[in-house]
Amino acid sequence: MRIIEWIGIGVLILLCALGVLFVRREIIARGRGTIELSFRLSTLIAGRGWSPGIARFVGDELRWYRVFSFALRPRRILSRRHLAVESRRVPDSPELLVLPDDWVIVRCTSNHAPVEIAMAEATLTGFLSWIEAAPPGGASIRLAAR
Repeated sequence: MRIIEWIGIGVLILLCALGVLFVRREIIARGRGTIELSFRLSTLIAGRGWSPGIARFVGDELRWYRVFSFALRPRRILSRRHLAVESRRVPDSPELLVLPDDWVIVRCTSNHAPVEIAMAEATLTGFLSWIEAAPPGGASIRLAAR
């Protein structure tokens, strides 16, 4: 009987953790301007390092939160004033295992460091509009032909 109690406690803890993740996501997405966005955290191995998340536009910042995290603070913050879009491409074959095939990968520079983000094609239009709405002398878009 003691083993069944421990299994029940473990299942209860797991369900509580999942509940906290869903409540956290609802708190983040409560405001307007949230999108699904994958962020490439590591470029050591080609096609790997992608982490799913949700991003929220707050003024001149794009705040990115990991999906599978308990943190209420964003993992990455991209400032529109220091963000420049360099190119876009479709996911390679190893990236198709973690990214939907209708998504686009956008390579940007933020504070002179390269950043890769992936989003749906429809979301890309809004993202580029947000960057273009930056004050003069700020962000830029230099998209190469597909």
